[in-house]
Amino acid sequence: MRRSIQLLSGTGAIVTGLLCDMRERHLEDFETIWQGTLRLTDQADRDWRWNYKLQQADQAVRYEAYAIEVDSLTQGLMWLETQWHRSQLPQRDRLVYVEALAVAPWNRRLLEDPPYLRGVGRTLLLWARQRSLELGYDGRVGLHALPGSEGFYRRNQMAEYGPDSDKEGLIYFEYSLIRG
Repeated sequence: MRRSIQLLSGTGAIVTGLLCDMRERHLEDFETIWQGTLRLTDQADRDWRWNYKLQQADQAVRYEAYAIEVDSLTQGLMWLETQWHRSQLPQRDRLVYVEALAVAPWNRRLLEDPPYLRGVGRTLLLWARQRSLELGYDGRVGLHALPGSEGFYRRNQMAEYGPDSDKEGLIYFEYSLIRG
C-alpha cells in the first residue's frame, strides 16, 4: 500500500509525504536515527521493538504495519491488529486496535516546538479508521494510550473510557462507528 498524503511543516507549509506499508528501511530509521533521542529524552516508546512488529505483520494476516515518510525519512510508525479485538462498549463490536503508534522525535511538540511536521500521528490514526471502514467495522478503532499521550487522543475526539486494569492502568480510548 502506498498513498500520497499532505502534512504541515512546523511553519505551516504543506509538505507531501507517503503513507505506506512498513519496511526494513523504516526500522533502520527508528533504530539509527530516532531511538537515541527517544532514550536521551526518556520517551515511553524508546525501547519498542518495531522489528518484532514488522515480523508479525509479515507473518500473521491479523497484523498490519505502516509508516509515513517524507523525503525518504521515516516520520511515523503504526502497528494494527485487525481481527481479534472488540469494542469495550456493551455491544462488543469488532474494531481495529492500534497496538502501537509513534512519531519521530522531531515531530513531537514536547521535544520540538514547533515540530518539524504536524499531523503525522493524526494521519496514522485516520488511516486506522479508514482500515476499520474497509474491513466492515464502521470506523471503530480502539487503543490504550501511553501516559502523556492521552491529550493527543482527546484532541482527536476519541471517547475516553478510563484506566484499564488489564493493561497496566493505561487509559482506553475508542472511536465508535461512523454514521452514514
